Amino acid sequence: MEKNVTGMDELLAGYAAGTLSYPAQALVGAHLELSGRNRTYVSSLEALAATGLADSAPVALSDRDGVLDAILSSELPMNDNRSSADQVSEGTDNVPQSLRAIVGTSMESLPWRSLLPGVKECKFGEIDGCASSLLWVRAGRAMPSHTHHGTELTLVLKGGFRDEDGHFVAGDVSYADSDVDHKPVADEGEDCICFAVTAGRLQLTGPVGRWFDPFLR
Repeated sequence: MEKNVTGMDELLAGYAAGTLSYPAQALVGAHLELSGRNRTYVSSLEALAATGLADSAPVALSDRDGVLDAILSSELPMNDNRSSADQVSEGTDNVPQSLRAIVGTSMESLPWRSLLPGVKECKFGEIDGCASSLLWVRAGRAMPSHTHHGTELTLVLKGGFRDEDGHFVAGDVSYADSDVDHKPVADEGEDCICFAVTAGRLQLTGPVGRWFDPFLR
């Protein structure tokens, strides 16, 4: 995760520049697959970066012909007219392309661990100083109140949730840091599945949370 990211504009700029950690880069890529809201903005940033690259002095490739052959011989993905959001909503096995190197292609076959009644998690370890995980929250269930020692990005893959900052649905990204103490609640009627990237430990708050906190580390 890029330091001093305080909102979506900074996060998207980091994505376009390629300066985010690998898990955060994957999260933003999946956000762009699921939601068209920021695609034009990111395309503009990438075009601006390309203009700067075009103005810089060229550097010769050590194996130009080999690079071109590899590009031309690579298989292009089959075109699917459905949006990624439509595919994810059909079932948990449809993972956005940007997340598949981390998550795989089937969520149901992952080694989920129960955290609390109605809440389970699958961790994928730490890359570039950031931890990534999937959270599966049963419809209508609330996460414990918590804050963060660092930053947390949460991308909704399926369903939705509400917290003190608003309502988040598939494709939305929630940003939280040490200034945020929130209690996300999954929407009624559908389980909520999220991909989260954290830099720093989550800390439960409130009397119940303080009791559970040592067991969730």
